[in-house]
Amino acid sequence: MMQLPTQAVILAGGQGTRLRPYTDDRPKPMVEIPGTGLPIIGHQLAWLAAEGVTDVVVSCGHLADVLGEWLTTAELPRTRTKGTDGGDAGPTPLRTEVVVESEPLGRGGGLKYAAASLPRPDEPWYATNGDIWTRFALREMAAFHSERDAVATLALARPRIPWGAVETDPFGHVLDFIEAPPSPYLVNAGVYVFSSSFAVLLPDRGDHERTTFPRLARERRLAGFQLPQGAYWRAIDTAKDLEEAARELRETQGG
Repeated sequence: MMQLPTQAVILAGGQGTRLRPYTDDRPKPMVEIPGTGLPIIGHQLAWLAAEGVTDVVVSCGHLADVLGEWLTTAELPRTRTKGTDGGDAGPTPLRTEVVVESEPLGRGGGLKYAAASLPRPDEPWYATNGDIWTRFALREMAAFHSERDAVATLALARPRIPWGAVETDPFGHVLDFIEAPPSPYLVNAGVYVFSSSFAVLLPDRGDHERTTFPRLARERRLAGFQLPQGAYWRAIDTAKDLEEAARELRETQGG
């Protein structure tokens, strides 16, 4: 029987230099999405809770005290859990724990350090980068992961190219202009499902995308889940990304 993850790690240790001045006094995940009243991590927590996650470990570094204070004072989302009889036990507050790297460990090392604080180490878990704003069915991704008997599964997105494209025929005649077309390539969307055995494969320091992931790919134990058509996904790296996210939100809400 497939076991859906109920625990997650959020990697929130980046300095966000390309988002200055927004990140001068707060870590990148604490930057507010304009028009929502919530920082990026607030949207992530709401999404995780809606997908059945009950426990989240937040890995911090840069200005960790700002993020930690917000987590202790904010009204965190609630998640519905099952009672001992298998029925609906009702909504319960999402439990969060902050872990702080005393020195930079790299993405892989940071992920391993945070995973050590997961409350159920023998169960699967989700992970997400702290600068991702997205919504899609994590349960579907977990089912995909289980069906392929993968050790790790990464979400794959097809972002739009920020420039207009020109379409030509074989003779060089211009046929059309396409504004911000989808990329022909899939990219790592920064959202993951990991089996319980994954953490021990991570490096103590360094980047798992250069060590652990290539190894699992060679062994055919790494899977890639393409985001469903119409799923919203955006990485918040620059001030322009914030503006685009706010515009897309207004369009979605009919504003």
